[in-house]
Amino acid sequence: MKQILEAKMSDGHLIYVMRCIPTDTPIGHVHLMHGLAEHIERYDEFVDFLVDKGFIVSGHDHRGHGKTAVKNGQLGYFADRAGFERITEDVREVLLTVREGLTNIPLILFGHSMGSFVARRYMQKYSDSLSKVILSGTAYDPGVLGNIGKLIGKAASKIKTPQSESPLLNSLAFGGFNKKVAHPETPFDWLTRDGEEVRKYIEDPLCGFIPSNQLYVDMFGGMRAIHKESEIMKVRKGLPVLMISGAKDPVGKDGKDVFKVAEGMKKVGMKNITVQLIEDARHELLKELGKEQTMEFIYKWMMKDE
Repeated sequence: MKQILEAKMSDGHLIYVMRCIPTDTPIGHVHLMHGLAEHIERYDEFVDFLVDKGFIVSGHDHRGHGKTAVKNGQLGYFADRAGFERITEDVREVLLTVREGLTNIPLILFGHSMGSFVARRYMQKYSDSLSKVILSGTAYDPGVLGNIGKLIGKAASKIKTPQSESPLLNSLAFGGFNKKVAHPETPFDWLTRDGEEVRKYIEDPLCGFIPSNQLYVDMFGGMRAIHKESEIMKVRKGLPVLMISGAKDPVGKDGKDVFKVAEGMKKVGMKNITVQLIEDARHELLKELGKEQTMEFIYKWMMKDE
């Protein structure tokens, strides 16, 4: 049974939320967080898969995305200030809504791409509330490039406005992702080898938009925060984490940066870290060729006794 909810945040912002409940007694609760320039309804197939396995599944459209943006915002804009921290707090407040009456059911957080960055920040702040975490298509600290991007975003905000689209930063962030794709047919072939899924993405008016100057400022600031050792140390040491990415995903530099993220967590004493690369897969594993096997792998990992 799919429910559509509206969660009002502490600052009054309205967030679009979905929740699906299985017919039998649930075995757990999975909360999904989508990536940049997409929305939660793209995850319906994965939602159905998990509900069939017995999980309660919920998810929401981040600020500046999907039906949350349609309802009370603009596409590609988080907030006037501290946007990355704000969308992290949105997760906590959304979960208070969707988990009402479910406090004894273990919570698994699933974040894809930008959603994985938010999940990592959430781990640093609220790991005691989590049973497990799955990070799909995550990335490592962009370092100097991130700092430059943040400066460009701030300068562009003064020249234009913080809400203005940022084609330059969009090109810097994503422009090179198609380079390793042989004979790409669209700018988004790096997402998946499944051409039909790429077509759906391109034709979706709530996907592939150009984010704002301020969003990029927030994102680069958030990326710096989640890679600070002092913040990673705050995560509960026994928290099981699965990092799953395509072996041809440019966001994680074909897996190299995924292992860097894992090493950063192990360095502070986290021992229950699993890294899984899917052969030949690109960025969107849940839209990739062979996605059924990937979903089964994720399910089996979630069911493991730790």
